[in-house]
Amino acid sequence: MQAKQHLKVVLWILMVELAASTAVDSFIFKNGFTGSNLSLDGIATITKNGVLKLTDETKQKTGHAIYPRPFHFIQPSTGKAFSFSTTFVFAMIPQTSEYNGHGMTFFISPTMNFSTAMASQWLGLFNVSNNGDSSNHIVAVELDTIQNAEYDIDENHVGIDINSLKSNTSHYAGYFDDLNGEFHNMSLSSGELMQVWVDYDGGEMMLNVTISPVQMVKPKRSLLSLVVNLSSILLDPMYVGFSSSTGTLVASHNLLGWSFKMNGMTEALDLSSLPLLHEVVPNEKEKQKYLTIWLPVVVSIVLLLGISAAIFMVIRRIKFAKLLEDWELQYGPHRFSYKALITATNGFKDKNLLGVGGFGRVYKGVLPKCKTEVAVKLVSRESKQGMREFVTEIVTLGRLRHRNLVQLLGYCRHEGKLLLVYDYMPNTSLDKFLHYQSKTALNWAQRFHIIKGVASGLEYLHEEWEQVVIHRDIKSSNVLLDSELNGRLGDFGLARLCNHNTDPQTTQVAGTMGYIAPELSRTGRATTLTDVFAFGVFLLEVACGRRPIDPKSQADHQIILVDWVLENWRRGTILDSIDQRLGDEYIVDEIELVLELGLICSHPLATSRPSMRQVVQYLNGDAPLPPLSLASLSFRVSPLQQNEGLDKSAVSYPISGTASFALASECPSEVVAEPYSSQGFLCRAQTIS
Repeated sequence: MQAKQHLKVVLWILMVELAASTAVDSFIFKNGFTGSNLSLDGIATITKNGVLKLTDETKQKTGHAIYPRPFHFIQPSTGKAFSFSTTFVFAMIPQTSEYNGHGMTFFISPTMNFSTAMASQWLGLFNVSNNGDSSNHIVAVELDTIQNAEYDIDENHVGIDINSLKSNTSHYAGYFDDLNGEFHNMSLSSGELMQVWVDYDGGEMMLNVTISPVQMVKPKRSLLSLVVNLSSILLDPMYVGFSSSTGTLVASHNLLGWSFKMNGMTEALDLSSLPLLHEVVPNEKEKQKYLTIWLPVVVSIVLLLGISAAIFMVIRRIKFAKLLEDWELQYGPHRFSYKALITATNGFKDKNLLGVGGFGRVYKGVLPKCKTEVAVKLVSRESKQGMREFVTEIVTLGRLRHRNLVQLLGYCRHEGKLLLVYDYMPNTSLDKFLHYQSKTALNWAQRFHIIKGVASGLEYLHEEWEQVVIHRDIKSSNVLLDSELNGRLGDFGLARLCNHNTDPQTTQVAGTMGYIAPELSRTGRATTLTDVFAFGVFLLEVACGRRPIDPKSQADHQIILVDWVLENWRRGTILDSIDQRLGDEYIVDEIELVLELGLICSHPLATSRPSMRQVVQYLNGDAPLPPLSLASLSFRVSPLQQNEGLDKSAVSYPISGTASFALASECPSEVVAEPYSSQGFLCRAQTIS
């Protein structure tokens, strides 16, 4: 049995690793940078025709352009660096033909903050004190046009830099001819368009840099090759971008296109689609020609299109009025116009994309009239769930009103498309604060406030609404945080409704490993007490800062959070279970209450668990917590969860980071994705009766 358990853990780790290794993390700016979401600072700007200008003719200044979303360069299980590939087209234009300005770099950095970096010879990356410091964790490819006697081979070279502007390897700028292998010099500051390719093979640990005139195909032989183990240099995650600087001598550093991809070759740039380096201004004669010949033609076409559009809208409204269904007549006041949602999301542009899953894509938007931030889910046409069945369920749940529930604001139906509009949660989900070091840890007062809020929301679902709502997937990733860090329970994709004092009619086993009550695997019947079990695990997760199932806690076996806390309670050391990030800043009575209540709620016997009304009373101090005894807590959850015939295909597994996003983007047809969360979707396999 133990060998079987180990095999399951290994298979789970392999699934996560495979998802991470096959994630499609890429972007491309193939038509210039107009409308891009790059983070710019210093004197970096984007011109009207889409050219990214890192520097201009201002002296002693820096400029940076950074892609705002970080990438995961390190494999979670092996610690090795992933492969990656990038290419870009650039042009350097010096102020005078006699003297060059300073150069530019493509870099990989753990930070977007270069406020301490200096201009001139430091290229906007380092300063006097941190140049060469191994704590920089920066890898850069420099295109340098001024020679520094201490670092550079000449005033026109390409180099690979690691934590310093003293290159680990460098070469005179140019390329090797594919026909005879002859080397051809190139002048970086000639003002001509040039293309650079940077490729890293994680298996061979080989970093290659290639450069050529823009008219050529990529040379087969790289200009620079460096064997380097980037896993010892890069952190996780990292940002990619460009930096440049001016000194006493200045130059304009321009980028016209950029493509980047993890774990594969980057998409080629279409050179014919790149913007013009210099904006073309028509002369007066050409302007007069346009006005006299083309203006009447354009006006006629516009008028014709306007009349056609008006006729089309009238016909469409008449047709649309006949297509309203019964549920729409009831829910009509909450209908949004398609035009309003197009405007709110800027045409569903990728920069507004929050996540992708089996049911569709989720975008951030701002409603044009009231300026309210929302999340808009565009339901996929390929979703297997029937349109009417799906909408009817969402509309029913959309009538829920509670301050600790994510609110469904309305819908839009347009030419076979279905769009759902939710509250936007700017602070994402609670699990990011509990399990991701990139997020600031929550203090105890904030955690206790979130716990009481979620408990209040569940009490409303179980006992206060007109029907009983069984959530069936309570976990930290489904608790979203608003701007004031109030906990709001979301993801009602698995929820089921029943009348009070009746049993839910469902045989569907669903949920997330670690949160599933033992009786659910035997009966297949979710109840309010199975929600209470999951809430108990959630209480321990918030107080301990640990996942319900931690496969990496020990080398020989995984740790079940409930069993671990229970063991600490038996030893009289229950406070050893709390999250170490809390330090000493907590109220002992409150945290003991949460830990002990978590054990009571996650009791394997459903009849031993309290109702959510009782839970709220305990948390608010309106009723004393029942005393715990060895007899009442003489159990271990892990055997009950794992050896009662639970079908692993009927549950989801907690997946985080890049792996979760990769799985969501390639959900198989039998997999259901969670509805809106501010970080996207997770895939969940289900057994449907």
